[in-house]
Amino acid sequence: MLELRPSCERCGKPLPPNASDAMICSYECTFCEACALSALSNVCPNCGGNFQHRPIRPRAMLAKHPAGTQRRAPHVDEPAHAAYLERYRTTPPNER
Repeated sequence: MLELRPSCERCGKPLPPNASDAMICSYECTFCEACALSALSNVCPNCGGNFQHRPIRPRAMLAKHPAGTQRRAPHVDEPAHAAYLERYRTTPPNER
């Protein structure tokens, strides 16, 4: 089950469980759409994977399985991300 992390790991923007602009990689690194697609160029700075929109958990299920509340300090290692971009910029996500 997804943790539904509460904020963007780059800019700190709040991303509540129903946020339509929350994006995740396969490890559930969580970023807002603006950071994921623009600043990070659809390359996760933690694993090199791509991003997909995070599913929205139905309200009725949030009571039974609440979203995560632990905020992660916004941080992107820019030199490491630059290396991922250099390596993966032209490689389609399914070939990384």
